[in-house]
Amino acid sequence: MIKTWLKLSVATSALLLAACGEPTDNKAEKQGTEQAAAAQQAELGDWGVDLSARNEAVKPGDDFFRYTSGGWMDSYEIPADRTGYGAFYALRDRSEERVKDIIEDVSAKEAAKGTPEQKVGDYYASWMDTDAVNALGISPLQPDLDRINAISDMAGLIDAFGNAVYDNSNSPIQAGWDFDRKNPDIYELDIVTGGLGLPDRDYYLDQTEDFQKIRDAYVAHIAQMLNFAYGDEAKAKAGADAVLALETRLAEKQWARAERRDADKTYNPTTLDQLKADYPGFDWDAFLKAHGYEQKIEDLNVSYPSATGPVIDIVNSTDLETWKTYLTYHLISSNAYLLSNEIDDANFAFYGKVLGGQEEQRPRWKRGVSIVGAQSGLGEALGQLYVQRYFPPEAKAQMVELVENLRKAYGQRIDAIEWMGEETKKQAHEKLASFRPKIGYPDKWLDLSGIDIERGDLFGNARRVRKFFEDRDNARIGRKTDRDEWFMTPQTVNAYYNPPFNEIVFPAAILQPPFFDPNADAAVNYGAIGAVIGHEMGHGFDDQGSKFDATGVQRDWWTADDLKAFQERTGSLAGQYDKYEAVPGHFVNGRLTLGENIGDLGGVSAALAAYRLSLDGKDAPIIDGFTGLQRFFLGYAQVWKGKMREQALLTRIKSDPHSPGEFRVNGVVRNVPEWYQAFGVQEGDALYLAPEERVAIW
Repeated sequence: MIKTWLKLSVATSALLLAACGEPTDNKAEKQGTEQAAAAQQAELGDWGVDLSARNEAVKPGDDFFRYTSGGWMDSYEIPADRTGYGAFYALRDRSEERVKDIIEDVSAKEAAKGTPEQKVGDYYASWMDTDAVNALGISPLQPDLDRINAISDMAGLIDAFGNAVYDNSNSPIQAGWDFDRKNPDIYELDIVTGGLGLPDRDYYLDQTEDFQKIRDAYVAHIAQMLNFAYGDEAKAKAGADAVLALETRLAEKQWARAERRDADKTYNPTTLDQLKADYPGFDWDAFLKAHGYEQKIEDLNVSYPSATGPVIDIVNSTDLETWKTYLTYHLISSNAYLLSNEIDDANFAFYGKVLGGQEEQRPRWKRGVSIVGAQSGLGEALGQLYVQRYFPPEAKAQMVELVENLRKAYGQRIDAIEWMGEETKKQAHEKLASFRPKIGYPDKWLDLSGIDIERGDLFGNARRVRKFFEDRDNARIGRKTDRDEWFMTPQTVNAYYNPPFNEIVFPAAILQPPFFDPNADAAVNYGAIGAVIGHEMGHGFDDQGSKFDATGVQRDWWTADDLKAFQERTGSLAGQYDKYEAVPGHFVNGRLTLGENIGDLGGVSAALAAYRLSLDGKDAPIIDGFTGLQRFFLGYAQVWKGKMREQALLTRIKSDPHSPGEFRVNGVVRNVPEWYQAFGVQEGDALYLAPEERVAIW
């Protein structure tokens, strides 16, 4: 399944804000009342911020991230089963515990065959039955391995490429659904190139020592996985070398990740007949048939046109034995989590330890919760139970009110933009007014009755689940889009913006501190939850979301002068982030992370405006010596408290469109004038930017 335009905001979502009472004229009385209430009930600190996490030896103007969280960072040890930890991870832990309780409750009951309770309980039980899984070893894959080994011609290879999704394998040419960007009421087919086993093309092409060590470890890993099938170490080693050489050739043709997120460059509509003419030497009909597309396909999109022809050349110029080795490795590696501990641990040794720095596997029950509760699993069945327990109706009503507060603040900021003309502002207001918020959970739940789950058959269960969703996705092509569909479960701690639907979506599970605490100070909640709701709204106006209009159609709704002014500002922001060194010798990619950085900056600015509106012209109270502005920014920074292992951080800056947490704090606040005012930041401080260097977009 391809969802090119979902703006997934890892660790960036929010659900609820406490209703902010009107400040009284008696500031002292107001302050005392708020302090007393918060001291009794706020989960973090006395009023919503854990002040003990700070490092007060660090000046806010030198490093606001470490001023806010440095004390915790200095003392906290990342758990052995994690690549990183922090505030966001803690929320996921809480959600996992809740989902585990639900699974154990339904598993303890005698559920009728075919009910959601039976499916959830038996799928989880099959995952936890390690004795049965270990006894099978690699045998569940044997029919697929035999099928790969039997490939004798190009027709067989194309068939294997088409079956890669069903097999949970890999392919250099891939197909999936996307929205028709000129008519978002229709799903269309999208053709992309890929096929790499490492996180990004740079892992193959970067010649620095860090990446050479990773490639050496990758070859050793491929050989180990191949040997599970071959039982011949020399053959496995030769095969591993061949796979790395093949994937390196593919990597050389891939687009840089920053280009792959460009809505203009990746929009290349064509027809199936023209696809065959433009990219000959590949049996497109056989590929699509093997993929499961039974309907007639006419219109489609090619996301990376200049890479497609060269990748097809690689397909045709590489011998079948190398391709069979490639398919064998990816089949074993991608399905290792469903196989014996020996195979699973071998796969983790590379992808977990080498790439992530993770010392140990996560506890099996946590991995089981993630698999059973995934969006492409039984997630919506669990989501219904999660909502019943943990998301009361009044929470949804309060969230609707909050979204409207942020919408109003964003509208006022659009009005105040000096560099944008009235014609473009009118279009921006239309888009803002058309935002459709989805809050908590779907209005209609996905029917999972077509999935058969059998206790004791982990591999079969996973295959049947995958086939259900792949058949469902294949059937989308050419059909009317379902605007009520959700692409995250209610128990997911995250959020997203979907440009073709112009919707902002907030699952229920984020309703926890530090994002939201009904008993915390209002300024803290605005800085945390308000900022991330504003962040999702901001995706509608980031460097790519701004290419879609109020109806979700990709079109240019800007005047030439306004677009130029917008691009100058976004370019300046990208330039700032390019200078942030996340790992020694490796920097943030300002273009890759630009959309998220625009969302962060716009979200903080809009949330700050909304907080001020809530004060109704009155002064914010002083609490424990902290002003309202200070508490707002502390609330924002607290959300990003965390630390990552260096290996995981390197992977992130090469493959993730989100900046590391440090720069989601420091990179934002140094552009916000009120932050300077709040903490007395002055010229000479490390984060200080002269007023003319600060970027203000929305």
